[in-house]
Amino acid sequence: MKETKQKKSQSQVSVEDANFKHIIRLANADLDGHKKIITSLQAIKGISFMFANAICRVADIDPNKKTGTLSDEEVNKLDTILKDPEQFGIPAWMFNRRRDLETNKTQHLVGVDLQVKLEEDLRRMKMIKSYKGIRHMFHLPVRGQRTKSNFRKGKGKVLGVTKKKAGKK
Repeated sequence: MKETKQKKSQSQVSVEDANFKHIIRLANADLDGHKKIITSLQAIKGISFMFANAICRVADIDPNKKTGTLSDEEVNKLDTILKDPEQFGIPAWMFNRRRDLETNKTQHLVGVDLQVKLEEDLRRMKMIKSYKGIRHMFHLPVRGQRTKSNFRKGKGKVLGVTKKKAGKK
């Protein structure tokens, strides 16, 4: 009985391997083919659950479908939607870069582009010496967290109790 189950699972894998892709490349990220599309899209930096759901709805793809079963057309469609989501009717309030300081345009950045923009923002805050920039420069919490009991690690700030060496009686 166990042998027949093993044979069935091996035959299913071989049928699945014909059309199944284990890794899909989308927006400069490798997506796992065994996960659901909505879950694997969230592996791309800059895509949240809501945005992944919106992309799936616009592309007319079932969010619970396995990523490895996507056809090349569907992958290309997802890629074009990621490049310009505004063109496909995704609302602007979902975008992660609203009214950019340099261009004054609303856009959605993913992957390396998002990381570069965040680094530029941090560099600008440090240069103009804003409150947040100064907090970033000194590696302190930026959003109002307490510092008495947390954020003591790094750059020799570790505090603790040291035991005195036991003296002779």
